[in-house]
Amino acid sequence: MDIYARKSQWKWYLAAGGVVIIIVSLLYTKYLAERLAERENQQAAQFAEAMRQIARTDVDLNCDFTLPGRIIEENTTIPVVVLDETNQIELYRNIDDRNLDTMPIQEVRKSLDRMIREGADSILISMPPDIHKTLIYSHSNLLSLLNWYPYVQLFLIAVFIAFGYMGFSAARRAEENQVWLGMAKETAHQLGTPITAILGWVEALKAANDDNPMNQEMLDELRNDVTRLELVADRFSKIGSQPELSPVNLYDQLEICRDYMQRRAPRKVTFDFPAPADYEPKMVKINAPLFDWVVENLLRNAIDAMEGGIGVITVQVYEEPGYVCFDLSDTGKGIPANKFKTVFKPGYSTKKRGWGLGLSLSKRIVEQYHKGKIFVKKSEPGKGATFTVRMPKVK
Repeated sequence: MDIYARKSQWKWYLAAGGVVIIIVSLLYTKYLAERLAERENQQAAQFAEAMRQIARTDVDLNCDFTLPGRIIEENTTIPVVVLDETNQIELYRNIDDRNLDTMPIQEVRKSLDRMIREGADSILISMPPDIHKTLIYSHSNLLSLLNWYPYVQLFLIAVFIAFGYMGFSAARRAEENQVWLGMAKETAHQLGTPITAILGWVEALKAANDDNPMNQEMLDELRNDVTRLELVADRFSKIGSQPELSPVNLYDQLEICRDYMQRRAPRKVTFDFPAPADYEPKMVKINAPLFDWVVENLLRNAIDAMEGGIGVITVQVYEEPGYVCFDLSDTGKGIPANKFKTVFKPGYSTKKRGWGLGLSLSKRIVEQYHKGKIFVKKSEPGKGATFTVRMPKVK
């Protein structure tokens, strides 16, 4: 299993854990809200009973209403309105955040109407000798805040996670950039010394075999390969620094890459590239060594994707607003749709001996250094894949 498959699994595990935490938080908050609602219902019932007890003083002068009075006065959270038999407001408590003892009756009536619209409860208060009043109450602001608490909590956690993720991602990308830069510079440095030595030995051997045409031909080919190594070292040395871009004809540059790769590809692989002489030049601003690296990576992956070394590699060039684009298609084994983005990540490879760096470097070269875009345009397992490269047009 590759590292990105394991990473995807861990994402699902963390997501499942997050869902469990959310459900537990909601259920527990709901439980607390229900208990608080029951308590407030009991307090409202006690408020109604206190009013009944106070009303008894009209018929029983020996009745002590100290406790009922305290119950009424100490209610500082539950909004209550008492209506007489004619539905006139007789008493109110806590109907708005101001908790005023005296308010214009119009404001109290508006608050009562709002309480009724929001589903306020009512209790009928029967008082001697034959008086019936109505206690209308709603739940406290504390209960409302408690009901909203899990959503506010989850929102704050989500914001914290989002900022944390962005911070860690930025730090990880910066660390990856430093690793890439260090690896590229060190590779170029390590290649430089042996390449210089090999060039010296090639020239010495050519001088020693001046009278042997066959050896001269082999040494010329060796010199070409060493020149290629110099180009590879030059490419690595450019990673991490802003390369110099020059306007070139895209058709010509693609033809250079085709010629180099076709001579090293299996004979049964067909290259269908547009001939530069048949088309009007399409100018793009690129760094030729780095751009060739991108195309060669795409061609090498296309060749590796062809079972038995048999297939066709096709390139089509076209324009989009502000860009010159080319599609590179092959008839290989294809890429699953869920891997279209993963193939560009460092370390991802379907080859047993692959390092998974080619397409990652290609993406960096195209998007960071050339301000272009590279992506998998389409693919179907068993029928090949098409990569698209967009490069800014020369204005």
